[in-house]
Amino acid sequence: MQKDPITAADRVLLEIQRAIVAGEIPAGSKISEPELARQFDLSRAPLREALARLERCHLIERVPNAGARVVKLTPQGLISLYQIRENLEGMACRLAAEQMSDDEIAQMQSLLDQHLSTQRVREGESYYQEAGDVDFHYRIIQASKNPYLINILCDELYYLVRMYRVQMGMAGPRVSRAFDEHKAILNAIANRDGELAELLMRRHISASRRNIELHLQQGN
Repeated sequence: MQKDPITAADRVLLEIQRAIVAGEIPAGSKISEPELARQFDLSRAPLREALARLERCHLIERVPNAGARVVKLTPQGLISLYQIRENLEGMACRLAAEQMSDDEIAQMQSLLDQHLSTQRVREGESYYQEAGDVDFHYRIIQASKNPYLINILCDELYYLVRMYRVQMGMAGPRVSRAFDEHKAILNAIANRDGELAELLMRRHISASRRNIELHLQQGN
């Protein structure tokens, strides 16, 4: 079956989304529609469509009398986001323990082996995961087979979570601990222990939140 063609709005959405998540368009910076239209060689209509979609996934926000800007990374925003993430990803993990096939679990183990094979993870320097199917968390959420959880966590909130993770939480001493926590979560899923898998995921996300919160407080 042929895939739908990528529209101009789709293309610019992906490019701006990647730039915001990576910090190339800084958090808190003002969005200039004329400047973006020139940069991406795009007319205003598809640009505005892309910006509306970025607003729906919480990467940009409208400020009264000031126009649109990239969201700021704040301790308050982090706590609110990670409260939702801890509860819903915990639930997704429990469902994954019930729903995943043995083959899917083996594929997840291969994914973690692939993550470990990078020098930065082995030495505890960085644990950067690309978006989508090579992201451990994304795969767990998809494995829940719950369309409402998938919509909230993989569509609506996914790139805002990635913005915090990529800019604040994928380097430093937490790297090797985070990887070990991923392994423990997958072991619980493989043992079909949904209760333990949920608990471990909740603890993992809580520890990630504390790590990012420390970075925010230090102004990094």
